[in-house]
Amino acid sequence: MSTDELVTQVVAATSIIVALSYLLRSVARRLGQPEVIGQIFAGIALGPSLLGHLPGDPTETLFPTQVLPYISVLAQVALVPFMFAVSCELDLRVLRQRRRLVPAVTAGAFVIPMLLGVGTAFLIGPLYTPPEGPAHDNVSFVMFMAVAMAVTAVPVLAGIIRERGAAGSLPGVVAMTSAGIIDALGWLFLAAAILMSSSTDGDHLPLPMTVALFAGYLVTMWCVVRPLLGRWLSRAGARARDDLPVVAALAMASAWATAALELHVIFGAFVAGLIMPRNDAGEPEPDLVRPLQETGTVLLPVFFVVSGLSVDIGALTADDYALLAILGTVAIAGKLGGGVLGARVGGMSYREATIVGVMLNTRGLTELIALNMGLQSGIIDESLYTVLVLVALVTTVLTGPALTLLRFPEPRATPKGAQADEAVLPRQSEDESVPRNPAGELPGA
Repeated sequence: MSTDELVTQVVAATSIIVALSYLLRSVARRLGQPEVIGQIFAGIALGPSLLGHLPGDPTETLFPTQVLPYISVLAQVALVPFMFAVSCELDLRVLRQRRRLVPAVTAGAFVIPMLLGVGTAFLIGPLYTPPEGPAHDNVSFVMFMAVAMAVTAVPVLAGIIRERGAAGSLPGVVAMTSAGIIDALGWLFLAAAILMSSSTDGDHLPLPMTVALFAGYLVTMWCVVRPLLGRWLSRAGARARDDLPVVAALAMASAWATAALELHVIFGAFVAGLIMPRNDAGEPEPDLVRPLQETGTVLLPVFFVVSGLSVDIGALTADDYALLAILGTVAIAGKLGGGVLGARVGGMSYREATIVGVMLNTRGLTELIALNMGLQSGIIDESLYTVLVLVALVTTVLTGPALTLLRFPEPRATPKGAQADEAVLPRQSEDESVPRNPAGELPGA
């Protein structure tokens, strides 16, 4: 296939993906679900689960083998601006008087699901044998299952909080911040699982070196890049239109750094958003964030389709459905129980603690990333991959109705007639003065 043919095929596939995603996310919104649910369904629908069963295999026609690597690259690139914008929405000032909350919630919502995941890896032995052998001789599989039960989908959670206009609420900030830390720890454990996998090609960095380089990266971003960025953005005559390429380059460079450490681009983008200078309202300048957020939102469905191409629900057996019931129960119990316990230890009320536990049970996008890495590394096969994708979908679908039952946020939290997006990132013209923190300090840090 020539370069021109590849470009034509990728552009055609992208147009179909974006159009179908727009349609299904609108349906999801009308059903009271987060928009990302519609996007996940779009990814599954375009794969072998639905489109692939039609005569002539339209899935192969739309996404031929030669084109898939290029679409996958586009999917990874789309994650960077989206995740950067997600982390920019965190208002850490809410935590000023509740400093023990995040560590307690993080510990509860990470350690307990991890332990349950380890136990589950052995429990499902009669129903599933991993490609590299049973759990008792397969450390990489055990660690992978622990991570699969422990991660929280930060981007999906951010979407839910944004749509509800609750980004400034204590439960929202605690859940988002804890989820970010949980996923960072999860990537480290996942990297360790891949390193221990017998299918590894030997090109991976040793785990101690990965940890040391990662620590150095965090110190550099916080102590060097952050103050320099603050000074640059607060210089005389600074304009968002001129500085947008600098911010975009920073997000991409940070994503490259973590990808080089095999921790995935999504975490580097998250860290880049965290170090963005905030104004007196606890927000980065909207005109610097909104274009990246919109770009990521438009292209993000490409990732869901790439993930959905390995999901074949019609190929599931009775044992697979038994696995789905077991893993779904463990996933919900671990996140809800661990999140509630940690939040209560941190001093939250029962209602707020339950809200945090429910939000941390959202797995969508981050789980799909982890599952893709496990599948590509040979730790799991496509049958368990499909089961775990369904677990991610079910836990994400349950989040919205559960929060509605808990009346989160309170009806007064979103002004009448205001869009949730605007409540989080109010639009501000380039000519308006945005107070900046000259040192690039995060309020309350």
